[in-house]
Amino acid sequence: MNKVFFSPGEDCRHAILEQLNQSISSLKICVFTISDDLITDIIIARHKFGINVRIITDNDKCYDEGSDIEKLHRCGIEIKVDKSPYHMHHKFAIIDNKIALTGSYNWTRSAALYNHENVVFTSDKEIVKGFKGEFDKLWDQLDDY
Repeated sequence: MNKVFFSPGEDCRHAILEQLNQSISSLKICVFTISDDLITDIIIARHKFGINVRIITDNDKCYDEGSDIEKLHRCGIEIKVDKSPYHMHHKFAIIDNKIALTGSYNWTRSAALYNHENVVFTSDKEIVKGFKGEFDKLWDQLDDY
């Protein structure tokens, strides 16, 4: 699978929601910020369904108005953050260790409504392996939320 989507519009958001909702074992999410309530609701639903969900995000963006990180944390989802003056600016996720999604798309309502952004999905094993390696490295290095 190799697919690309663009915003503004609902294409990126819909594709992310669909892929998250189809997860069967794990979601490894590494994004700068999450403030789109529909994406947050799907992540929580998958967690409650028994999917292993882990999130890495930027420590500064966690506290922005509209950030859903605290809500996700209260639901029992493991979250790690950087503790540096710089930003953890990645925007990628790995679904079931089989599909990687990446691109400029921020997981916010503004990304769908206004911004020119993109998201790419791939099941290329080498690309998925690369993103999984980066996620696992950051997971080991960063601090609990």
